[in-house]
Amino acid sequence: MSKQVFLGGIYLILGALLGMIALSLLNGTMCAQTRNKALTTASGVDPLNSGLDANPADPARKDILPAAAPLSLNSLQNRYTPEELINIRVYENSNRSVVNINTRSVRQDWYFSEAATEGEGSGAVLSKDGYILTNFHVISGAQEITVTLFNGKTYSALVKGVDPSNDIAVIQIGAKPEELFPVTLGNSAELRVGQRIFAIGNPFGLERTLTVGIISSLNRTLPSRMQSRLIKQVIQIDAAINPGNSGGPLMDSRGYMVGMNTAIASKTGQSAGVGFAIPSNTISRVVAQLIKHGKIIVPTIGINKALQTDKGLLIIQMEDEGPAARAGLRGPKIVVQRRRVGNMIGNFKTVDRSAADIIYSIDGKPIHGADDFLTIIESHKPGDVVKVGVIRDGMKVDVPVTLELSSDDAEIQRQENNEPNWN
Repeated sequence: MSKQVFLGGIYLILGALLGMIALSLLNGTMCAQTRNKALTTASGVDPLNSGLDANPADPARKDILPAAAPLSLNSLQNRYTPEELINIRVYENSNRSVVNINTRSVRQDWYFSEAATEGEGSGAVLSKDGYILTNFHVISGAQEITVTLFNGKTYSALVKGVDPSNDIAVIQIGAKPEELFPVTLGNSAELRVGQRIFAIGNPFGLERTLTVGIISSLNRTLPSRMQSRLIKQVIQIDAAINPGNSGGPLMDSRGYMVGMNTAIASKTGQSAGVGFAIPSNTISRVVAQLIKHGKIIVPTIGINKALQTDKGLLIIQMEDEGPAARAGLRGPKIVVQRRRVGNMIGNFKTVDRSAADIIYSIDGKPIHGADDFLTIIESHKPGDVVKVGVIRDGMKVDVPVTLELSSDDAEIQRQENNEPNWN
C-alpha cells in the first residue's frame, strides 16, 4: 500500500468523526432551544430574557406585584410551577403589610378581684400615616393594644374608630413611614366562586402565615356584634383560618386585598375548611368615616323602637319632632280613661298599639325585620327622601320621609365645619 493511499484513509476517517461531532452539537443546540420555548409557552415567563419581571397573573399590574428576586433558569425548570410562582409573589409582596396585634384587658373575677386577660389577632397596614385595619372583636374591651410589624418592632396603638355592626376597627401607631407597607384594596364585587385567594395572618401567634384556598361562596350573612344586625355580602373561603387570623387580609392572585378574615365555622374553634371574610367594598365604605369621625355617620329616620310582627315592624317609639313624626307616621296611641279602683277615682293611661303603623316596605323593598330596615336606611344619605310603606287601619299607605342626621352626628359635623383652617 502506497503512502498516499494510507494518508487518504486517515483523512477520510478524521473527516467522518468531525462531521459526527458537528451534527451532535447542532442537535444539542436545537433541543435546548426547544426546551426553552416549551418552558416559556407553558409558564408565560421567558426565563432567558425577562427573569421574573412580568407578573404571570397580570403583567400590567407591576405596581401591585413588583418583581421578586430573580430565580435561576434551573430553579424555574425544576423547582417552581407557575402556580407556585404566584403563591410566592403574593406572599413576598404582601406579608410586610400584615401586622400582629396583641391586646391586654382586665376583667372582674370572683370576689371582685381583677384578672388580666390577653388576646391576639392580625391586621393590615392601611396607610403610611400608621392606620391599621383589624376586626372590632380583636380590640374590643382592650386596655392595651400593641402592634408588631414585619421587622419585629412593636408599637402601642390607639383606637381611631370602630364599627361594631360590621366588625371593623381602625387603630393607629406611630411608626415611621418607611416601616409601613400599605395594602391596596380591591373590588370585592368582581369576585367569583372558585377564584384562588390567599389568607395571611398570625394563627396561634405564628407571624405572617400564608394559607391558600378558593372562594367557596359569596353573599353569605353573619351575625353581627350588634344585636339584631347582620353582616352582609360576606365571602366564604376554604383557606385555613384559625384563632389569631382575625383581622388579617384576604388577597387575590394580583395582590389586591379583597377581604378581611373575620370568622370560622367550627365545632372545635379551629379551622374546619369554612372561613368567612368581610368584603373589601364594605371596608372601603366604612374606613374613611372611621378615620374622619371615629364612627359611622348614618342618617336617621327618627324611630327609636319597633316590634317585629308577621306583617312587618310595628312602631313602638318615635323621636318627638323627629323625621318620622313630622312626616306623619304614627306610633302607639296613649288612651286616658277615668276609672274607679276601690274607693278611688282617677285617670289611668293605657297604650293602644293597634293605632300604630306597621312598616312593611321602604322604597318598595320588603321589610321583614330590623336588619332589613336599618340596612336600607343606612344606605342613604341625610337629606334623601324614602317612601315608607305602612299598614294603617288595615290599609296600605305610602308616607315620604326625609332622612336627617342624628343630633349627635349633627353636632360632630357642626364642630368639623367650624374648625379653623390653619393652612
